[in-house]
Amino acid sequence: MKRQTNALAEQVYLSVKQRIFNFELIPGDRFTEQEVAARCNVSRTPVRDALYRLEREGYLQVAFRSGWSVRPFDFQHFGELYDLRIVLEQAAATRLCKQGNPGDLQALRDVWCISTSERLWDGPQVHALDEAFHETLVAAAGNGEMTRVHREITEKIRIIRRLDFTRSQRIDTTYDEHQQILDLLNKRKTAQVCIALQGHIEASKAEVRKITLHMLHEARALSGADRAPPSSSNT
Repeated sequence: MKRQTNALAEQVYLSVKQRIFNFELIPGDRFTEQEVAARCNVSRTPVRDALYRLEREGYLQVAFRSGWSVRPFDFQHFGELYDLRIVLEQAAATRLCKQGNPGDLQALRDVWCISTSERLWDGPQVHALDEAFHETLVAAAGNGEMTRVHREITEKIRIIRRLDFTRSQRIDTTYDEHQQILDLLNKRKTAQVCIALQGHIEASKAEVRKITLHMLHEARALSGADRAPPSSSNT
């Protein structure tokens, strides 16, 4: 019975999380456990487990009287996570250039250092490859704690980071910049690769913020909701 409840909770978790990622549930939207249970055709127990998991991960918030709601996007917090990514990836690249073997990243070169005609254009697929690129780069530096923290950051910013691959121009740019980073690592150009990584991540941060705000605006207009935009303190 416990195993079945856990499996149902996982299904509900993935369903609600995907609705948030797809902007079907947008910041400020309120709902009850009963509504989610009816939509997913399950009892309230797995629903409650799933919703509290999403709360712990920062996607939802709960109030005693008003029930559940989607947590507002905190762009200042996202920005700080992106900045921490820069620090970690620059440290990993520095370690690779000085102590590691950049040749160990050949598998990444096989994915990213290809001709334009061979490039992939499916956004979700490129997003998954992009996450793997940055995670592999950090892991190659050989510091387990650095890898763990970087993986946690990746999970926390995934909700907006994936939007960077909804535009073909951004996919093209990602291929170009990943090739540049790999070439610099191969040549052990520590300073240059750190500059390239910072520019790459900061450009992505700016782009996903712009796309997220645009998609939130469209989602609100489509739903007819009369809500205020995110406060200036969070943008």
